[in-house]
Amino acid sequence: MTDTPSADPRTDSKAAADPAAPQPLTVRAAIHAGSTSALQIQQVQVAAPGPGQVRIRLGASGICGSDRHVLDGDWTLPQPTVMGHEGAGVVEAVGEGVTELTTGDHVVMTWFYPCLHCAACREGRTWVCTGSRADECLLPDGTTAVSQNNRPVYPYLAVGSMAEYTVVPAQAAIKIPKDVPFDVAALIGCSVATGFGAVVNDAEVKPGRSAVVIGAGGVGLCIIMGLALAGAQPIIAVDVHEQSLDLAERFGATHLVNSRGRSTEDLADEVRRITGEGADYAFEAIGRAETIQQMPALLRLGGTAVVVGLPPQDSPIGLDLLSFAESGQRLLGSNYGSTVPARDFPMLAGLYRTGQLPIDQLITQRHSLDEVNTAFDQMRSGARGRSVIVY
Repeated sequence: MTDTPSADPRTDSKAAADPAAPQPLTVRAAIHAGSTSALQIQQVQVAAPGPGQVRIRLGASGICGSDRHVLDGDWTLPQPTVMGHEGAGVVEAVGEGVTELTTGDHVVMTWFYPCLHCAACREGRTWVCTGSRADECLLPDGTTAVSQNNRPVYPYLAVGSMAEYTVVPAQAAIKIPKDVPFDVAALIGCSVATGFGAVVNDAEVKPGRSAVVIGAGGVGLCIIMGLALAGAQPIIAVDVHEQSLDLAERFGATHLVNSRGRSTEDLADEVRRITGEGADYAFEAIGRAETIQQMPALLRLGGTAVVVGLPPQDSPIGLDLLSFAESGQRLLGSNYGSTVPARDFPMLAGLYRTGQLPIDQLITQRHSLDEVNTAFDQMRSGARGRSVIVY
């Protein structure tokens, strides 16, 4: 993997008067226009960073299920959109007022930048920030730094990592050590933080507690890594693909259950056979109403169900509320694993560097930007592990 983009950007003709100031760039990006699920590789203009902003030269971008939800029409966004929200790279230019980052820094981007001013941010709960405009695919000032033919283009979740360059708020770029590879660093920005955080921050799993993980895809494997590091025992991985279960075992699952063709009752019986009374924790990492609905049956009395996978919009589930209340069970929604990026990204990078989180082993495919549609097709067909775009 190199540190240079696949095409040399050129300076825009509307350059700033000061030749020493950062200049607008024309770069290649994967654009979703909404008419089809296929992405188009097109040129876009990326502005110089404004006050409080930084421009990043991308090193890698993850291929995440959240992007697929958009491409497949499950979620709606302003368009056209530069896809990608799981990225890492090098700070190439900084805007006025940025003091915590400098050119040459290696950073991971967060897809939900905190506003730093709302009540949640002041309490340190940035994952429920009410002032961020990331969901609108906008910078804090309500603009986008990306355009095409003088018309706005919206970076997905204000990141847009499937492009050679992007501009983000300084608080969305978290500095990490330079010896962490970009492909590993990109995954820290979403799947690793989400899965690990669901275990450590949301569920607060203690050593010796039992857990079942439904779905051994990228996020599910990160949940399993987090459970193993937290000392959970046993760790039951549930999936319909044997290859996924093989990966789950590599990352710390102690028991593997192929759920293809199994009823909820049959799956619950298997979990009780392994644990005795049911699991202390159940994590759903797929985002399907059907599997989320299964979790209470897999739990012991007083157990906790954690919804980590994000379902399509308007996906209600049915629960026997009397039984759920009488069992003393809890249902937790996990948003980004309650991650505080400025605190957690460097910690996760440190755990990777010491060998405690083998994030690099999650990566099973690497692609160029031109192969982005192939990567999503592989995801739809059931490819295991995680794919990344490397620049």
